[in-house]
Amino acid sequence: MSDQVTVCTPEELMAVIFSREVRDWETIGVGAASPIPAAGCILAEQLKAPHITLIILGSKEYYPFPAGSSELHFLAQRGELDLFFLSGVQMDRHGNINLHVLGDYKSPQMRLPGAYGSAMLYYMAHRVILFRTEHSRRTFVEKVDFVTAAGITPESVYREGGPTKVVTPKAVLSWDGKKGEWALDAVNPGSTVEDIQANTGFTLRLSPMVQMTPPPTEQELSVLRTVVRQKLERIYPEFARTKIRPD
Repeated sequence: MSDQVTVCTPEELMAVIFSREVRDWETIGVGAASPIPAAGCILAEQLKAPHITLIILGSKEYYPFPAGSSELHFLAQRGELDLFFLSGVQMDRHGNINLHVLGDYKSPQMRLPGAYGSAMLYYMAHRVILFRTEHSRRTFVEKVDFVTAAGITPESVYREGGPTKVVTPKAVLSWDGKKGEWALDAVNPGSTVEDIQANTGFTLRLSPMVQMTPPPTEQELSVLRTVVRQKLERIYPEFARTKIRPD
């Protein structure tokens, strides 16, 4: 492990991974409570994708609509949203996410906030990248307690897009559409295949070419910790101060 990776926070690493997934000229949506994807998208805009249309709920700079959040949903319903990011308290082998309850729905151990448009956005964004800052067996389960948004769709149901990847501090998982399940695609710095599997609640298949995630470059970290950090302070001030190191 390089010295640079040693001083990289998990949030910085995930933001860099997100930035590498962004394609120039895309229209990208980021939810109101998603500072890590927001950081990654702004980083991509600064380094390699200057022509993206970036929509971040809760941001004045990155919200091209008059007011409210419905416009993002309308955009997705028209098939014009290229990339969106979703998370969940639980995620399972088959791409389902849970944002509603833990335990039985009628008598839950915990009732969660639910989802505002997540199910529709999971269907209608061309690509959806899932993320979670905790990679553990309680997050990655064999079967979610409640399906807030489904990873697999019946053939009779129209779906514009769907899951493509999951990003965590430990790994990047890729979606195998033919098998309808996740596979380990890349091992992040500081982790191992064995560590990832031990912290996943289902047997994780390996992609044909499992690789090591390249660590952040000096340029990526420098821009993230200066320009991106300054922009994030106007949207997520606490996150910017505590999770992104000053340059």
